[in-house]
Amino acid sequence: MRTDIAGLDLLLRRRSLLGYAVGMALYTLVIVALYPSFKDAGNLDSFTEDSQTMAALFGITGSLTSPIGWLNANLYNNFLPLILLLLTIGYGASCIAGQDEEETLGVIATLPVSRRRIALEKFGAMFVLTLPVLVVTTLVVLVGRGFDLTVDIGDLLGVTLGTLLLALLYGALAILIGAATGSRGTSLGVASTLAAAGYLINSLAPVVDWLHPAKYLSPFFYAIGDNQLEDGSSLWWLLVLIAVTAALLAAALVAFDRLDIR
Repeated sequence: MRTDIAGLDLLLRRRSLLGYAVGMALYTLVIVALYPSFKDAGNLDSFTEDSQTMAALFGITGSLTSPIGWLNANLYNNFLPLILLLLTIGYGASCIAGQDEEETLGVIATLPVSRRRIALEKFGAMFVLTLPVLVVTTLVVLVGRGFDLTVDIGDLLGVTLGTLLLALLYGALAILIGAATGSRGTSLGVASTLAAAGYLINSLAPVVDWLHPAKYLSPFFYAIGDNQLEDGSSLWWLLVLIAVTAALLAAALVAFDRLDIR
């Protein structure tokens, strides 16, 4: 009989996952429905031009009254990545380190499966956790065509994929730190701090000259920071995210093999 470790983790989180998906659908619907009221508000563009640094902190780039600028400023450059990172970093920190602290990981480790499979199934569960939020967000944005909020479907799917890979990257980082330290708090703190730093670097690099070269150090740049919703996602940038995530996951497998489970 197959032991479904990922399925058990997902079952335990089904209610919170449903809450995230419903909440994200409602928030996105509000953003979409409000666009016709703001698309001719020239004072919004004046704000971004007069306060470029402040606007950048909130992920606002370009014209706030254009469909792409509106979606970037209210969704793709800030809120959606934040929600996904809450999911993946939170789960990544708890799925190994958290269960070790609760002394339940030892029970899972006694099952007739390798530690590598346990870690990979937990990463698979993390991937599944992100899907409801991404799917409902994409569908509601597509509904935006009825509210004059039109974006290219290919570019929309590209930035959605980039956001997914960004969330998985930091989730894999949380798993790695948790497996290496056995501490959920350390994993949450370090992964969240690095995610916040990556966001700030990507947001401020366009308006702070000395930070401009550092944008290539931020995973956010490869996912959402290169104007992907307007120009499309670069295959090379997506491959960078995949490669870094794979490296972090491989390191997590090694760390988990060495973890002294309670």
